[in-house]
Amino acid sequence: MENDTLVIIPTYNESKNIIRLLERLMALSPAVDVLIVDDGSPDGTADLVKEVGKVYPERIYLIEREGKLGLGSAYVRGFRYALEMGYTFICEMDADFSHNPDDVPKLVDKVKSGEADVAVGSRYSNGISIVNWPLRRLILSYCANLYARFITGIPIKDTTAGFKCIHRNVLEAIPLDNIHSNGYAFQIELHFRAWKAGFKLDEVSIIFREREEGVSKMSKAIVREAVWRVWALKFRSLIGKL
Repeated sequence: MENDTLVIIPTYNESKNIIRLLERLMALSPAVDVLIVDDGSPDGTADLVKEVGKVYPERIYLIEREGKLGLGSAYVRGFRYALEMGYTFICEMDADFSHNPDDVPKLVDKVKSGEADVAVGSRYSNGISIVNWPLRRLILSYCANLYARFITGIPIKDTTAGFKCIHRNVLEAIPLDNIHSNGYAFQIELHFRAWKAGFKLDEVSIIFREREEGVSKMSKAIVREAVWRVWALKFRSLIGKL
């Protein structure tokens, strides 16, 4: 390991995006390493990662899991790997180009400078910065964030953001075994636990674009989990069981 930054990307059926995304990330300066956590994609995503990995054997890594086990558990698995391997700056991002790879250095710089322990790529810190979303989904996301902020008190506008950089100190302080959320709820829980542990959260405005290739993983179950999980987090915090 030569680099101090690892970008973790969970994948499921992202064969149309993954090669181009990896090439974009490999071209970044300062350099970053990448960990793909693939949930048994039947479209061959993992095989494509292995092919690109042959070109960058010390910078692209792959964890293959059997079956679709969920976003939250994929990130927790990735976090454990990052800590074990000694990375200092650990990033999350999606595989579908809704997050611009060129924004990764901005998030990392925010944490490296000490301005934040968790730098969140935010869709809502500077108005609404979302391209090509249906109005219904935009309203749902915006209201979900207002709801989560109102109940939990998290001091950021984009509580469900899945694009961020985290200092390893944060992940070492959070009991990863206690995180069981997936989807939007996972991001809310991670932000809430970091904030309650005394770490500083800050936002970096990004432009979020709807995926052009592949299929969205959004579902009603993900929305339902987020609705009740914020109350569970608030309650556990109040009784000191977080």
